[in-house]
Amino acid sequence: MMQRRTQFGAATLVALTLAGCARVGAQERDSIPGVTLGLVYETAYTPALAIRPFTGRFGGESAAAQVEAIIARDLRYSDRFQMMDSLPTALTGDAIDYRLWDRLGAVWLLTGQVEGAGDRFSLILQIHDVVYGRLKEVSRFALPNPAAKDFRMAVHRASDEVVRWVFDEPGMAATRIAFSMVIPGTNAKELYLVDADGENLERLTNHGNIVLSPAWSPDGTRLAFSSYKTGLPRIYIHELATGRERMIEPLRTGDQMTPAFAPDGVTLAFAVTSGERSGIFSYNFYRNCCLTLLAGGRWNDISPVYSPDGRSLAFNSNRLGTSQPQVYIMPAGGGEPDLISPYSFDRPGYFSAPDWSPVGGMVAFHGAIRRGRYHILVARVEDRGRRVRQLTWDGNNEDPSWAPDGRHLVFKGERRWGKGLFVVDVATGNTRTLLFGVDITVPEWSPHLGGG
Repeated sequence: MMQRRTQFGAATLVALTLAGCARVGAQERDSIPGVTLGLVYETAYTPALAIRPFTGRFGGESAAAQVEAIIARDLRYSDRFQMMDSLPTALTGDAIDYRLWDRLGAVWLLTGQVEGAGDRFSLILQIHDVVYGRLKEVSRFALPNPAAKDFRMAVHRASDEVVRWVFDEPGMAATRIAFSMVIPGTNAKELYLVDADGENLERLTNHGNIVLSPAWSPDGTRLAFSSYKTGLPRIYIHELATGRERMIEPLRTGDQMTPAFAPDGVTLAFAVTSGERSGIFSYNFYRNCCLTLLAGGRWNDISPVYSPDGRSLAFNSNRLGTSQPQVYIMPAGGGEPDLISPYSFDRPGYFSAPDWSPVGGMVAFHGAIRRGRYHILVARVEDRGRRVRQLTWDGNNEDPSWAPDGRHLVFKGERRWGKGLFVVDVATGNTRTLLFGVDITVPEWSPHLGGG
């Protein structure tokens, strides 16, 4: 594979139950010796959440059902709640009967009202703690007209607030995923964006060639990527608000690929391969200066990605002397790397496409013992490859990327029915298909898109 973080083609780790393993054994599935199928979090509290039908006034009636549907799906996709369906119609009045909701099994109750405000709307959300019989949080959210491009994203931000109210942790509804996709009938691959719920698919680039390796800036306003627009792979930066692009020119020959933003938002790390010394470099694109070699040699070091604090880099390398890449970490300024993929001398495996979790000190990547079938793996950095968990077994699974909530991964996959874009919740194991029947590569999850 040759893709985004690869061009080589606070919690504890726990195993699934024996019953789950028995179900796995009943199917034809790959596994990696020394790697255990499991979930990342020891416990996943999923309280029951009921949503009372949203109401509207002052013209908000026309948007209430649509807003409710978006929020309900967002909260279901958060994998944090047991969503209660088919609520009795007697529970749709204005008064909140906490004892009745408690008897129905609800732990949390969400209510909403949409008010008209000229050509815009205002959403009032309330989250009720049913167990303690009290209103926990209430807030008002400005919404554009449903016909506006940013309407759904504004609703997604409200959904993420509900997650924060209950768990005091970030949500992931107000995010987008960038990826490269084949243009039908051509050999070109262009960049696309899609919302985290699979809606609002849009094309971003029009280079008429191969575009790979999207990387989001920390504030979500830019994408860096590698493109063959000029015939050779070069790094471009795309401003999402204006559509302006520019090619960076670090004054070094060689193919430039797999960019990654540092947390400071102005430094890029990327790989350069050439007849000269190849390796991973950093570059200040804002000042157009300061190209610095971080790692390199006779081998291929590629696909860098920064840790959330900017102090470390994970990357791919075949520096062990074989054609099979491994995943390493090293100080962000360069230094001696540590191996974190499950390397064994007699069965070195193929491990690639690292991505650093925004929380929890974990790195996700894909891997296999034999080429051709890959699975999504998660390693805790402090374990240095001694403990790795396998999150997928079915089909082929590659190029994981973390959501900003630190518990969901997006990845490209292939099943018997075809190819698609998938999301797995590492806490519960729930997997959903985001896009069906698409030939995509190198998905990259955005940070939270807070908006203006």
